[in-house]
Amino acid sequence: MPASSASAGPESKQRRVIPLPKGIVAMRTFLPDSSVVSDIIPSPNFGERNRGRQPDMIVLHYTGMPDVEGALTRLCKAGTEVSAHYVVLEDGRILQCVQESKRAWHAGLAKWAGEEDINSCSIGIEIINRGHDWGYPDFPLRQIAAVIALCRGIIIRRGIAPHRVLGHSDVAPARKKDPGEKFPWRSLAASGVGHYVEPAPIESGDALRLGSDGDDVRALQQALADYGYGVAVTGKYDQATAEVVIAFQRHFRPAKVDGIADASTLATLQALRAALPEYLEATTR
Repeated sequence: MPASSASAGPESKQRRVIPLPKGIVAMRTFLPDSSVVSDIIPSPNFGERNRGRQPDMIVLHYTGMPDVEGALTRLCKAGTEVSAHYVVLEDGRILQCVQESKRAWHAGLAKWAGEEDINSCSIGIEIINRGHDWGYPDFPLRQIAAVIALCRGIIIRRGIAPHRVLGHSDVAPARKKDPGEKFPWRSLAASGVGHYVEPAPIESGDALRLGSDGDDVRALQQALADYGYGVAVTGKYDQATAEVVIAFQRHFRPAKVDGIADASTLATLQALRAALPEYLEATTR
């Protein structure tokens, strides 16, 4: 059974119809929440948002699987307990799998700015990309343009603040790498999606790393926690701190991702926090 088409114009008729992957039971379709959606493939994997929470965050993922059909099967087959609101294909087409009003199961065990039920407060967008385990190709320009268009609409409808557009690795740094250091956060920010500053130049010099301790480590942890990362402020540069630094680098200083808080990483974090408007900075504390 083919997926339902969100539009019936001449252009949509020329597009390749996306078949339902094997093992997916046909479900009642729904009207798309976004005008840029091209097809609906309903997923049974969703629930109600806890306490009636309205989404105020977008979490971006890559699918991390070798092909589109496998990714859609995982997201839309009953029993996998995984789903996302949207899937963006490499050719720029956008599928909706879960209504925005519902709680999709995309973030898993995650935390941001003190919130631990990220699924209830977020909209999840999966981007078709094989990921680090399968060669990690570049994201096509057409795909990124589609991600930007989709996110801009959600941001306008939901009033989502720039610093609440995040990657899966930001909210789950110990488990996830996606969407990864190749994802063009700079381009998204230039188009009004997300919070970003130009990374400070990488230079040699002193750095904080595994085994470091003291007030400088505490200040780093506090700055990361103030921005939203789930890191304990202990003054000890442990593995958990290194994982958060890696996640920060993947998003905000992607030229070198090594978990070492060098001068470039520290300066970029400082500039990023300074770039938050005062009323937004207050919400991260």
